[in-house]
Amino acid sequence: MVTMGKKKKALLFAVVLLICAWPLMRSLGEANEELRFTTAVVQRGPIAARVTATGMLSAKVTVQVGSQVSGRIAELHADFNSVVKKGQVLVRLDPQLFEASVEQAEANLQAATGGLARARAEAEAAERQAHRAANLFERHLIAQADLDSAQANAAAQKAAVVVAEGALAQARAALRHAQVNLAYTVITSPINGVVISRAVDVGQTVAASLQAPTLFSIAEDLKKMQVHTSVAESDIGKLNKTMPVVFGVDAYPGESFVGELAQIRNDPQINQNVVTYDAVLNVDNSDLRLKPGMTANVNFIYHQRQNVLLVPNAAFRFRPPEAIEKTAATAPGKGPQFRRALWVLKGGRPEAIVVETGITDGARTEIASDALQEGDELILDVAGEPAKASRPLRMF
Repeated sequence: MVTMGKKKKALLFAVVLLICAWPLMRSLGEANEELRFTTAVVQRGPIAARVTATGMLSAKVTVQVGSQVSGRIAELHADFNSVVKKGQVLVRLDPQLFEASVEQAEANLQAATGGLARARAEAEAAERQAHRAANLFERHLIAQADLDSAQANAAAQKAAVVVAEGALAQARAALRHAQVNLAYTVITSPINGVVISRAVDVGQTVAASLQAPTLFSIAEDLKKMQVHTSVAESDIGKLNKTMPVVFGVDAYPGESFVGELAQIRNDPQINQNVVTYDAVLNVDNSDLRLKPGMTANVNFIYHQRQNVLLVPNAAFRFRPPEAIEKTAATAPGKGPQFRRALWVLKGGRPEAIVVETGITDGARTEIASDALQEGDELILDVAGEPAKASRPLRMF
């Protein structure tokens, strides 16, 4: 009888416990039912592995036109975007001071020419005097001292001729210098091209005492441009001259332009212990849409695949809550290399799958194994609180 009483009490206690725990169990069940999965569908399509870099557009040849002499800008014959020919006048400086220098140099040249003629005449006269003195000395009509004096005077006059010739050469050089400086007041274009910048205005004074000031920048041909990019040393081995290269600019969002890898320069650029190399692209700009100085976002495509299974990279970053991970099914994938885990939603239940990956473009990754099929749903995120279902019940 005692045993039957104890059993009834135990049964009664179990019923009471079930009645008390039922609201909590129901709420936990509802929490599990409220789980919402964010998914993405496995698709087929093309993919390309690429090296990305940033560069700047520039003309193949850009010439800085400066001034060799100082002076005031008297005339400007070119402006921004002007098409110029080689030898075309761009700027004229005020020539008055330089013309005065030429006139002064011409006068000095005339004086030097006259000085040389006088020195030669005096030298000839001294030479004749020395001959006469020698004849008289042979006839014992003059003393030795008189002969020596005449010969010394002749030698001095010959030296004076040499000095006068030097002065004449200096005068000619000074005239040439003045003429060259005068010619520098007319500044011409050294190449055929387009003016891309102008740094002076009429009336402005340029000073060329220390270095030639830049007046214009002229691009030789904007129909053929270049992009200079900085490629990290870890990626430089993936580049070759036959690879496809595309780039975009902010001026034309969503549009791609084609480049050709022309050169990988050997000079390393080191900035904060990061080593990069300059990869130079040739760009056809026949329509003149691209401008110098535009920022180019370059993609060097070193590997491409067509019609392969693709999954978003976000799927590899998903980590399920502990409660889901403990109860989920696991299906091992096939493939010996590059194995990574994904979570797939099958029949409303999450399933862990290990897959073999191929190339990636930074946003999507190729699946090289047969663990996934086109149309499978990959879990990217989950909303809800499944962890509550695993909490132990505490009864008081």
